[in-house]
Amino acid sequence: MKKTTRAVSTLAIALFCSAASAAPIFWTDWTGNDLDSGSGFQGQGTITTGSSSVTVTYTNPQGIGFYQPTGGTDYWQNNGTGRNAATSPYTSTAVDNIPTGTDIVALSQMGSQTLGFSQAIANPVFAFVSLNGNGYAFNRDFELLSLGGVDGNDCGFWGCGQASKVVVDLGGGNFEYQLNSNNIGGTEPHGSLRFLGTFDMVTWRSSSSEFWNGFTVGVQETAVAFCDANPTAPGCTPTNGVPEPGSLALLGLGLAGLAAGRRRRR
Repeated sequence: MKKTTRAVSTLAIALFCSAASAAPIFWTDWTGNDLDSGSGFQGQGTITTGSSSVTVTYTNPQGIGFYQPTGGTDYWQNNGTGRNAATSPYTSTAVDNIPTGTDIVALSQMGSQTLGFSQAIANPVFAFVSLNGNGYAFNRDFELLSLGGVDGNDCGFWGCGQASKVVVDLGGGNFEYQLNSNNIGGTEPHGSLRFLGTFDMVTWRSSSSEFWNGFTVGVQETAVAFCDANPTAPGCTPTNGVPEPGSLALLGLGLAGLAAGRRRRR
């Protein structure tokens, strides 16, 4: 396995689309209890957008630190100042609103985990609390949108700290997209990132075990609604070798021309 790494930046706040502007994010409403009867964990929630309802399933075979689907401490507030969307570590030029309520999934074990969606979604936002000495290695590319203590943002609940995106070339055209705490400006990164594209599953591994670090996820829209409004955006082009209508028309003209050529030769 080729382990060449390429550091991208301490804070990549480049937007997915230069014309993009801040938008309300529909965050997951986590519900119920642990659905895994063994030593692992599985939790479910719902994202209700303006046009659809998406079931979110989080699965972690190693188990987690704790699950807070309702009540409890609000770990999404700013350090010592409560909720303020204007200076929150979780809002940016791409995200209008702080994660809803106190819902959070708290991780504590190193190892792989999965987020699955009942239908394809577009460019989901992943908010994280207290990354600390840990790191996440995702199977999908992302952009780091915001961090506590950077660009006028308040620190997060547990303090400040920056993080770096690192792309690891695994060989064979495969890559791993890492988010790592780098201990610049503190040791407690709180912030948000946005995955790029349309899909119904994302996997990642926690690189180390610690007391806990937490997350939640939200979207602006489903893939269908997003692609209807942005048909030329990445992830919205035809896949699996199915030609676009224009390509089909060209193919038809080509076949007609070929047939005519054969008739002339005859």
